Amino acid sequence: MKYTSAEAAKLLKALGEQHDMLVSLESRSSTFVAALSEDVESVRPDYDYEKTKLELDAIEGKMRKVKHAINVFNTTHRLPGFDLTIDEALVYMPQLSERKRRLCGMASVLPKVRERSMGQSNIIDYRYTNYDPATAQVDMTAAGDLLARLQNALDIVNTTETMEIEL
Repeated sequence: MKYTSAEAAKLLKALGEQHDMLVSLESRSSTFVAALSEDVESVRPDYDYEKTKLELDAIEGKMRKVKHAINVFNTTHRLPGFDLTIDEALVYMPQLSERKRRLCGMASVLPKVRERSMGQSNIIDYRYTNYDPATAQVDMTAAGDLLARLQNALDIVNTTETMEIEL
């Protein structure tokens, strides 16, 4: 069946939730407590070890297939307008976010700032930038614009291009 990356991610999430629910149900029903005065069979919860094992194995197999298909898709599909595969873009986006954050701090620094003196000195110290804050502002804006274009390209690919997943 064909899935977009967005659909495959939702399928993977649904399989994970199904798996978690089954594990939770197993943990509540695989053991039980009965009082000595009770008929053990009357309070025994419905649980089949072999059936549960097979269901969990089947879900985990589907999860592996979906995750593998997403990984192959991400390593083989290039983003339109960029010389990057999707997996490269997924690494580059946090780098750009960090660059933008760092440059924001550098762009907001004054070129000359009076430093606080540690003692009772009459000497006044100043801290100077060793770069042009206006250049940092330009670079910050460029990093933000590139990040936005990259995110938009990724959104388009994730919602339009499909991959084949055999479950």
